[in-house]
Amino acid sequence: MTHDAANVLGVPITHRDLGTAVTGIEALASTGQGGYVCLAPVHMIMEALDDRSFFAILAQADAVLPDGMPLAWSLRADGFCDTERIAGMDLTLAVLGLAQDQDLAVGFYGGLPEVLEQLLAVVRSRWPRVQIAYAYSPPFRPLTEREVEEQVLQINRSGVQILVVGLGCPKQERWMATNRTKTSAVMLGVGAVFDMLSGLKPQAPILLRRLGLEWLFRLVMEPRRLFWRYARHNPRFVWRSVAARVGKLLVRS
Repeated sequence: MTHDAANVLGVPITHRDLGTAVTGIEALASTGQGGYVCLAPVHMIMEALDDRSFFAILAQADAVLPDGMPLAWSLRADGFCDTERIAGMDLTLAVLGLAQDQDLAVGFYGGLPEVLEQLLAVVRSRWPRVQIAYAYSPPFRPLTEREVEEQVLQINRSGVQILVVGLGCPKQERWMATNRTKTSAVMLGVGAVFDMLSGLKPQAPILLRRLGLEWLFRLVMEPRRLFWRYARHNPRFVWRSVAARVGKLLVRS
């Protein structure tokens, strides 16, 4: 499962539909050699442009999926007409269905203890045959090297094949990249999905998601946490996307 020949503002993006993405994850999980998949909304693209070390993390991922309608629109405008927005929630639901059907062991890393507990209850209720081999809510403080080694050892001993990681961007991407060669599980960085799947935070209405306005819904729900992120990243993304589009038109003419 490698990047296809596409990018958004120079950041490599894997343009796939949901079914193809899930098939790729299944193939990665079957190898037992690890790997990681990122789900990129607008702010992740801008983080990568602002921080070359984070750009390298995305470039080295097994896939970076477009988790945002602006990214899907940008790729379609570049000729990748079959590109779909692959939301973290949709991918997680599809992967849990896959794990139940194919008897793949899954694990969860992240979230507050009460969030993780509720998440596990929801998963067991909706996918009763899913094998949950591992679940851990890490502390917010920086972990010692010994603690990290112990966590990785526990993950590998558990037999997890697909590890769903919910630490938020860019923390989860850095954690997955650091542990890519140490774990045998394929890791999926899904951000806020832990909160939404557990039922503790609402998901945006489908109409807003289709219109590319999920960010507005989330801003209204969490203004203190998200205002600066959107105020900083969204206008710059729009400006740079328009400038890049104009530049391409000028080159063609």
